[in-house]
Amino acid sequence: MNILIVSTSDNRGGAAIAAYRLMNALKSEGVNIKMAVIDKRSNNSDVIQVGNKLNNRYNFYRERGEIFLINRLSKVNLFDVSIANTSTSITKLDEFKNANVIHLHWINQGILSIKEIEKILQSGKKVVWTMHDMWPFTGICHHAAGCNNYESACGMCPYLANPSEFDISNFIFEKKKHVYSKGNITFVACSEWLKRLADKSPIVRNQKVVNIPNPIDTELYKPMDKYVIRKKLKLPTDKKIILFAAAKASDPRKGTDYLINASKLIAELYQDELLFLIVGSQGEEIAERLHTPTICMGYVDSLKMPEVYNAADVYITPSLQENLPNTIMEAMSSGIPCVGFNIGGIPEMINHKTTGYIAKYKNAEDLANGLIWTLFEADSEALVHNSREKVLVSYGHRKIANLYKSIYEE
Repeated sequence: MNILIVSTSDNRGGAAIAAYRLMNALKSEGVNIKMAVIDKRSNNSDVIQVGNKLNNRYNFYRERGEIFLINRLSKVNLFDVSIANTSTSITKLDEFKNANVIHLHWINQGILSIKEIEKILQSGKKVVWTMHDMWPFTGICHHAAGCNNYESACGMCPYLANPSEFDISNFIFEKKKHVYSKGNITFVACSEWLKRLADKSPIVRNQKVVNIPNPIDTELYKPMDKYVIRKKLKLPTDKKIILFAAAKASDPRKGTDYLINASKLIAELYQDELLFLIVGSQGEEIAERLHTPTICMGYVDSLKMPEVYNAADVYITPSLQENLPNTIMEAMSSGIPCVGFNIGGIPEMINHKTTGYIAKYKNAEDLANGLIWTLFEADSEALVHNSREKVLVSYGHRKIANLYKSIYEE
C-alpha cells in the first residue's frame, strides 16, 4: 500500500510537525509513504517539494490579496481565514498516481484549492483528512471563536469587515459541501473536542469522522537528569523554572496577557524562587512585562527542545485557541507537568491534578493557582510519572501509526 501525505509544510507549525511525525511513525511500521509539501524544511528524501518557489509565493500572495480586498483593505483577521482559491497540481505527481491513499493534513496558503480537492476526490482514490483546526468543516475560518454559524451554512462571518447572509464564508461553505459530496473522505480529528464540533457541520455530516490524536517519539522526548541539563544550558539549579514556548511568543491568541497577570500574582508570594523561560520569537516583548526574572532563548532547534523541557519544573500554555498542542505532548513525554486553560483539546491531555492543572478559561488568578499548586503543593514525583505514563499510553508512535493503518486498510 502506498500513502501520500499532503501538507503545506513538513516542519513549520504545529500541524506540519504532527504530519511529519506521523509519516515517520508509519514508515517505522512498514508503510510505504511519501509527503508532498510546498514549504520543505527538512532534508528527508521522503518529503517532496512541489511547485516552485516563485509560483508558490504567487499563490500565497494571491489568496491573501483577495482576502485583503474582500475585507475592505483591512489586515485584521488576514491569517485567521483561508479561501483556498490557489493551488499546486498535486494530481499530476507520479507519487499521487502511485498512491492508494491520499492523506491530507493542513493544506492552506497555496498548496490545495477546493478545485484541486475536487480533482483528488474524482480520481477515485481513498482520501483521509486529518483536521488540525476547524477549517475543513467551516466556511473560511480556522477557529470559529464562539461563532456557531458553521452548524447551518456560515454567512454573517464575524471575521469579515462587512458580513452578510451570503458573504464569502457562505459561498465557500456551500462550495465545500458540494465538492466533498463527490467522494468519500474519512475525516480524522486530533481531539474529541474537534470531533464534536465537526459532527455539527453539514459539510461533513455524510462523511466518516473519527478521533485519533497526534503521535510523538517518546524516545526523543523523555525524562532526563534535571540538574545535569540545567548545568549544560547554564540555567540556575536553585530556582523553580516555568517554561513557555510559542513560535511567536507575543501572539495574543497564545494568551500572553493572562500569563503576565498570573506572573504578577505568583510573584507576590514566590518571586525569589521563580524563573520564567521563554522559547520562541519576540519573547523579549513578553519578558519585559513579566513580574519575575526571565530568560529568553529565542528559536530553539527541535533536537534541543527535549533538553529545554527537562530543564523546567512546569510547562504553561495559556493559549486561547488550541486543538491538541504538540508542546503539551512534548512536555508531558519529558515528564514535565503542564498548566493550561480549559479550552479545546487541552483538558483531554492534562488530567486535572494528576498530570498538571486545568485552569478556568481566561482566568489569570486560576492560572496562577495552577502554577502554585504544581510547583509548591503537589507530589512532584507523581506528576512526573503520571505525565510520562499518559503519553506512553495515549500518544506513542506505534499505537497511533497502527490506528491510521487500520483506517487505510478498511
